[in-house]
Amino acid sequence: MKSSYKTWPVPWKYLGGTAISRAGDEMTGPALLLLGFAVTGRPGTGSALLAGLTVAAAVGGPVFGVLLDRSPRPDRVLTVTLSAYAVGIIAVAAAVGRLPVPLVILMALAAGLFNPAVAGGWTSQLPRIVTGSVLGRGFALDAMTYSAASLAGPALAAVIAATLGARTAVVIAAALVALAVPSACSLPRHPAPQHGGPRSVPRRQVAAGFAAILTRRPLRRATVTSVLSYAGIGMLLVCCPVLGAQRLGGPARGALLISAIAVASLAANAILAHRPRRGRPDRPRRGWPDTWVLASTLVIGMSMAAAALAPGWLILAAVALGGAGEGPQLTALFAVRHRETPARMRGQVYTTAASLKIAGLAAGAALAGPLAGWSVTGCLLIAAGTGLCAAAAYLLAGSRPPGRREPAAASPGRARAGAVADRPVRSG
Repeated sequence: MKSSYKTWPVPWKYLGGTAISRAGDEMTGPALLLLGFAVTGRPGTGSALLAGLTVAAAVGGPVFGVLLDRSPRPDRVLTVTLSAYAVGIIAVAAAVGRLPVPLVILMALAAGLFNPAVAGGWTSQLPRIVTGSVLGRGFALDAMTYSAASLAGPALAAVIAATLGARTAVVIAAALVALAVPSACSLPRHPAPQHGGPRSVPRRQVAAGFAAILTRRPLRRATVTSVLSYAGIGMLLVCCPVLGAQRLGGPARGALLISAIAVASLAANAILAHRPRRGRPDRPRRGWPDTWVLASTLVIGMSMAAAALAPGWLILAAVALGGAGEGPQLTALFAVRHRETPARMRGQVYTTAASLKIAGLAAGAALAGPLAGWSVTGCLLIAAGTGLCAAAAYLLAGSRPPGRREPAAASPGRARAGAVADRPVRSG
């Protein structure tokens, strides 16, 4: 089997698969929020379903990453996982309003175990497809698929829910995830995995992935910051249907707020892809912590505070400010993960870090259910405070433990050797 990945800088087949699966995933969240709100009339039902779907990713991500790193056929692993995720979403859509809510939440938890395939599963394979000087641009283009999905997904959810019903919107979201399966089948194979030693024990591999995140200072602080930042974003997502009902004239219009975030995020990442930043994306300048991760986190927090106070349609501008921070934050996270992770553990660290971030979003969504029922303004102000906590965590997580030195960076020769090892392998 020969790889069809030949275009520059990122293959269209890869981008198509990531974009369509992520569009389905981004559509699923708002559609479930709208479905829960439509069936019960309470925002807490939708937030519980969204939290159940996403919180399981914290468990599924590390295991899925080990499977990717150990398998010589990541295309098959990704294909099976995407298919299972699509089936799980359809099962949840069919059960809402027909089965008790606790049972439906358990079904959402089961489906969420396969969610990491949509996020870290795709991105962990990118360094095997695109290498060298264009990899940074490849990360920006990959991040753009998130932004494009965030734009198309909620808008589709709003339109379909308003015309055909929220349940149909959830089913169509699952169909989009399933449509990405042919692209996953075309991924290149890995070299045969090396057995023996710690690598042969999956439990040790999972522990090694968490250890890599905790011991590498830039990776640790970027991961902690993104987890807390996405907790605030999860709170904003739950508030969107209520904001639509209170300020825009209908709960379905609340999904358009998520699209406004995506427009700004897509524009920011388009600029980054056209003119990629040189050097380390998380390195402070002149002693001042004006890093991508930190600055974008502060921008996201400011946008939530503005959204809490903005009247009427001005709220679109407020949430769009958050998108201008979310896009660069995601691109910076990709670059930090790639630089700080050994090639043999890349799938595991990517999916584990992405799963932790999704778990943060789930925690924020679960907390926002009762808060939004109490006061949507208060919920958004708490979300803004979470952004400030994320910025503080960036500074605290970046400090070195006393008496310990961070491992030295790889030499240029070793870096070039790693780039060669990351090239896609064609099997005849």
